[in-house]
Amino acid sequence: MHVAMIGTGYVGLVSAACFSEFGVDVVCVDKMQDKIDGLKAGQIPIFEPGLEDLVNHNVAAGRLSFTTDIAEAVPQADVIMLAVGTPSRRGDGHADLSFVYAAAEEIAEVMNGYSVVVTKSTVPVGTGDEIARIIRSRRPDAEFDIVSNPEFLREGAAIADFMRPDRVVVGVKSERAKALMAELYRPLFLIETPVVFTGIKTAELIKYAANTFLATKITFINEIADICEKIGADVHDVAKGIGLDGRIGNKFLHPGPGYGGSCFPKDTLAFVRIARECGAPSHIVEAVVEINEKRKARMAEKIIAASGGSVDGKRIAVLGVAFKPNTDDVRDSASLTIIPALQQAGASIHAYDPEAMAEAEQLLPDVTWCPNAYSAMQGADVLVILTEWNEFRALDLDRVKQVLASPVIVDLRNIYEPGAMAAAGFEYFSVGRPTPNTSAADA
Repeated sequence: MHVAMIGTGYVGLVSAACFSEFGVDVVCVDKMQDKIDGLKAGQIPIFEPGLEDLVNHNVAAGRLSFTTDIAEAVPQADVIMLAVGTPSRRGDGHADLSFVYAAAEEIAEVMNGYSVVVTKSTVPVGTGDEIARIIRSRRPDAEFDIVSNPEFLREGAAIADFMRPDRVVVGVKSERAKALMAELYRPLFLIETPVVFTGIKTAELIKYAANTFLATKITFINEIADICEKIGADVHDVAKGIGLDGRIGNKFLHPGPGYGGSCFPKDTLAFVRIARECGAPSHIVEAVVEINEKRKARMAEKIIAASGGSVDGKRIAVLGVAFKPNTDDVRDSASLTIIPALQQAGASIHAYDPEAMAEAEQLLPDVTWCPNAYSAMQGADVLVILTEWNEFRALDLDRVKQVLASPVIVDLRNIYEPGAMAAAGFEYFSVGRPTPNTSAADA
């Protein structure tokens, strides 16, 4: 089987590498010559654990290749996957589909024989129909089917998610397309992966429904954390107590500074727009979007309060700027709201992130970027933990206390225990848990 993967961003490159690992011949197409040249030279443009080895292995095996010429990939492809960007027009939830539609036009010009055109990108409901219209308008003789096959990859765990997914969703109209997609995913059928075959619009909606539900769970536990802080309860015990209920589950019940990344902010906004446009507004998701944005600003206020009510003239050490660990992605990260707010309040920021500093440097001006965690802390009045990278989970607390100007830590990911931090001599603030000097006897 031959696959043409249009787009070598996060979804396209990970999917291409994993399909080729299944034994499929995959040709990746991208308009950016520098990116293609880099990939041919073994240079991976994103950080994702295990991806570099997987790409290079399959390139060496001859199953994975890269080109800027769509005519090299599409004519012989059984499956043509669209994995181009669908960025949100910030503020109104409108997904920019110009890259998707431009790719559809180019595909139409070089298609040869029957193939399925698959949307791998996250696209609004009805996009598949529009892609079909574009192709037919340019090539009335083309023989093809449209398929929706949304991805559910977590950054930092994408390869495992692809190889052993919770489920695969495939939206089809014809039995021929269904059979071809079943053959493509045959390695997953062999390990009894649930595969949901459904209609195209249903598959398009499933992607948005899944992400908005997870964003809602995050927002819910963050609001519970706020209540816990007011009454002296422990949010982690609350999360455990409700998460053990099989109807609720324990995943995505971890309090923090608000969700970010490439998916949840964009997809919740798009879901709100889709719901409004079809006349069935989702008031729950609208509230989730509003609460999450306000939360990031409130986390800056929390840091200022922990600093004695003012950060003017103070040095703040920030550990982590990526929206989550094991990625270099800073899109809609809480750091993009919190750090500017602290700077506006007069703080100077010294920051360190294991992978995301190159990306963040373009978006966060006037930050001093440091080579390691301890250099970021040197002379700082407050230490703020924004991303729960593993290397931050076992800091040398004696050394931390020595290099900080004041032993104040604001842990927005709750990676340390309040009692232990108090015993170590720190003034420690976390999310949704009693502070060490607060009695939790009645919690």
